[in-house]
Amino acid sequence: MTEQKGFLQKLQNKWGVSAKRVILILIVFACTGTTILFIKTPILNLILGDSEKTWIHTVIYLILILPLYNLFLLLYGFVFGQFDFFWEYEKKFFRRMAFWKKK
Repeated sequence: MTEQKGFLQKLQNKWGVSAKRVILILIVFACTGTTILFIKTPILNLILGDSEKTWIHTVIYLILILPLYNLFLLLYGFVFGQFDFFWEYEKKFFRRMAFWKKK
């Protein structure tokens, strides 16, 4: 009979951290997502106005909002004492995007 692992246990094993750190990491992701949710529309409206959403909105979103998301991950990671985890997370993200070569 196989033992089923809970969601937190799976994340704990995947990230190699304690249960307390898993909770803090999830809080950082939640705070970052919430912040971006609140700031993306005003930023896009400031740049593009209230015009109809076109492909330009998508391009501006990718150029401005996604880097802001990564910046807020590091900021909230620092605030919650998880900066090292998120710094490694960001480096891994950019390696996957092929901006940085893996050494």
